[in-house]
Order: sequence, then C-alpha cells, then structure tokens
Amino acid sequence: MEHRIEHIEKKLMTGKRLLMSFSSDRTRELWQSFMPVRKEITNCKSIDLYSMQIYPLLFFHDFNPDAPFEKWAAIEVEDHSIVPEGMETCVLPGGLYAVFLYRGSSSAASETFRYILGTWLPASEYILDLRPHFEILGEKYKNDDPGSEEEIWIPIKPREWNYRPPCK
Repeated sequence: MEHRIEHIEKKLMTGKRLLMSFSSDRTRELWQSFMPVRKEITNCKSIDLYSMQIYPLLFFHDFNPDAPFEKWAAIEVEDHSIVPEGMETCVLPGGLYAVFLYRGSSSAASETFRYILGTWLPASEYILDLRPHFEILGEKYKNDDPGSEEEIWIPIKPREWNYRPPCK
C-alpha cells in the first residue's frame, strides 16, 4: 500500500467528540450531530473535515474491542477565539505521521487499518507514537461510497531513540 511520511506542526481544532469503543461505535451519531452545525465554525483554515481518534496508553498493546477511546469530528481553525455553542476545542500535536491514501467505502476500511497496524507498521522502521490518529475527509470523500477517498494519518516515531526530524 502506498504511503508517505510527513512531519506536521500542531493544528488547532474545533468540533465535537464522543467516547466510544470499536464494539460500541458511535461514529454515525457523532457526525450526525456535527455536520448540521459545522458552518457555525467561521475561522476555518480549510474545508477539510477531520475524523480524529485519541486512544489511551497501551490501547493497541492488548487490544480489546470494548476499550473506550475518544473520537472527534472536527475542522482545523486559525485560533480558538470563536467556539460555537455545543462545540469544543483541542490541539492536534505536531509530529511524524505515516499517511495512507484509502479508496473505498468507509465501512470497509477496517481491513486497511488491520494491514497498516498489523503488517506495515511491524515491518517498518517506526513504532506507534502516543498522539491522535486521524483521517482527513477532503473533497473526494463521499460517506460510505465505494469511490470515496480519504487520507489515514498514523502517528509514528522511529524505533531508534536518537532520531532527528528531516531538515526542510
């Protein structure tokens, strides 16, 4: 599967969040509450939507589909000075990410995530970093459509401890 490695700066986000698990998925509920009010966020940096997951420490170490994690439906903003009622803010920390282009229905994406975390990552020179995972739902994203495209961003860090980010 094609991928690229990117280093990003921190991003300021505004949106909604819910606590859920893989066995009790509330993604639809989250996005149904966010989409009707997303236009109230007036200081957006782009039109891209972010589906962001914040997993607790050791979440993937001993995987349990009932373990809770936080999921966000959000947009990157210029600052946190304007926060519409019923929404919250968070900071997406900067760092190194493995980025995969996913094409297909969102309901079929679990196989891709299994490949990334179970095959690609163990064979790579990276390990998971404890930062949010996210997907960018851009112009080519079409909810649950087989022709949809989105980017999957997995937080990583080099296996060696003395890594220095590449120069720009």
